[in-house]
Parts: sequence; C-alpha cells; structure tokens
Amino acid sequence: MTPPEWALVQYRVDDSEKIAVGVSTNGTVVPGPPGTEGLTLMEVLGRWDALAPLLRDWTPTASDAVAGARLAPPLTYPGKVLCAGANYWDHIAEMGCERPDELSDPFFFLKPPTTTVTGPGDQVPLPDHPGSRVDWEAELAVVIGRGGRNLTPEQAVEHVAGYLAANDISARDRIKAVNPVADPFAFDWLAHKGQDGFCPLGPGMVPAWQIPDPQNLRIRLSINGVLKQDSSTAQMMVKIPEVIAAASRLTRLEPGDVILTGTPAGVGFPRGEFLAAGDEVVVEIEGIGLLENTVVAS
Repeated sequence: MTPPEWALVQYRVDDSEKIAVGVSTNGTVVPGPPGTEGLTLMEVLGRWDALAPLLRDWTPTASDAVAGARLAPPLTYPGKVLCAGANYWDHIAEMGCERPDELSDPFFFLKPPTTTVTGPGDQVPLPDHPGSRVDWEAELAVVIGRGGRNLTPEQAVEHVAGYLAANDISARDRIKAVNPVADPFAFDWLAHKGQDGFCPLGPGMVPAWQIPDPQNLRIRLSINGVLKQDSSTAQMMVKIPEVIAAASRLTRLEPGDVILTGTPAGVGFPRGEFLAAGDEVVVEIEGIGLLENTVVAS
C-alpha cells in the first residue's frame, strides 16, 4: 500500500529516554521541522494553527537522518482517547447484528491515555488471569489539532491535525463484569478496553492535508504474517466528520485528543481466535504506514 510522504513522529536516540519530535520519511527519521525544536508532539499540536502552514511548505531531507533513532509513542500523552464502537458495516455483520434502518450517533468509550497508549515496536502485555481472550481491532485514529465543543460535521474537518494507525486491543472475556451488583451494572468497559498497553498508536501522525479522502483508505491487520482484517474506511457507518461532531457534543475536544473511528470485519471473536504470547501484529493503513507490535505474557 502507498506509504505517507512523511509523518511526524517522536523518537529517542540509543538508550536515552529523552523524547524529540522528528519526521519519518522513506523509513528514515530526520529532525523535526523548524518550530518543533525542543517540543513534544503534544506541544506542537497545542500550536497547530501557527505551525501547520509552516509544515505544509517544508520538505524533509533524508540525508539528515538521525543516527540511532528509535520510534517512541507518537503522542505522550493525549488528554483523551475516545473510541467509537461498532462503526463498520462489515464488522457488525460478522458479529451477527442486524443492519440498522437508521443511523444514530456512535457510542463512545474511553481508554486511559498514560497507561494504554504505546508506540511502534512496543510490547502488548496479555492480562495475567486464567481464560484471557484478547482480541485485535485495526482502526484509523484521528488526531485533533484545534479544540472545540458542539461542532458541526462541516466544522469538524477543520479541527483535524492528522491521522494515525491504531489497534484497539480488547479483552473479550472481561466485557461482562464478574459478579455485578445488579444487571444494569453488568458491563465492564475498563477491563474490556482499558488495560495496560491496550492502545498501540503509530507509527507517526500523517498531517491531514496528505490524506485527501480518509473515507477511502485500505485498512489491514495481520498476525504472524496471516491476514486477518482487509477492508476499507469506506465501510464506516458514521463518517469521520460526524464521529468528531458527535464526540464534541459529549465533551470538549482539545489539541492532541485522539479519536479511534471503529474497526472493520476480521476480528478474532467471531471465530474464537485470540492473541497469544509471541504473536507479531501488524496494522497497515493506506497512506498512514505500518504499526507493528509483539504480544508478550505479562
């Protein structure tokens, strides 16, 4: 699939834990554009209106490669990670659900940013309890560059800084609470979606102007080289501007917030397939790049 022209990344050099903003281009990390020196990507997004026009006119030079650079999580850390559930036609079909006659707003859940967000090459720890059934969900993630509340879909697109690949890791065995106090409290979304390492993001943020049509991107996920998900963002039920607008009616969006927009067909749950220690998981989205992670026992 077509790789991005370039993407904003965060990186460390050799064994240092200090994070710097850079640009990934043709598999090489180069220093960040003018105006990003000494900043994190969250700080860049806080100045997005001023910096975006400069970035549009800037061209990275592969000859300026940073020796010893290793990619870090692209955002450390978003204020919010909002996730839209059940937002692909082919996914609700594989889950045995009827096609709705009329679409409503997507439903959202949250992931704790500082403990779930990891980056390219990071490990995904399996929960340490018997009967664990951990699933994968390749997703296109939207990164907010301009805050706002009660946005219209037309306004929403002007608030997007860029896009990431994401993997919405899900503990299927934990969606139902253990010994709930009463039936209305039977669902446990934190255990299901919010455990440590359950939100790999990356490899970098591709600016929105490089993605002319985010509703026409091929999205795939493979495990140990075996293709599991192969679909298109055209399968989204509620489209990206409406997803952002709906989220903004619930909570004020802020620069650096991340919105996961749903997963297509091919998750493991309908087939009884789940992640195991040693699995190599690759999410690939057209124009965004590859997000690779290894599953480990915790």
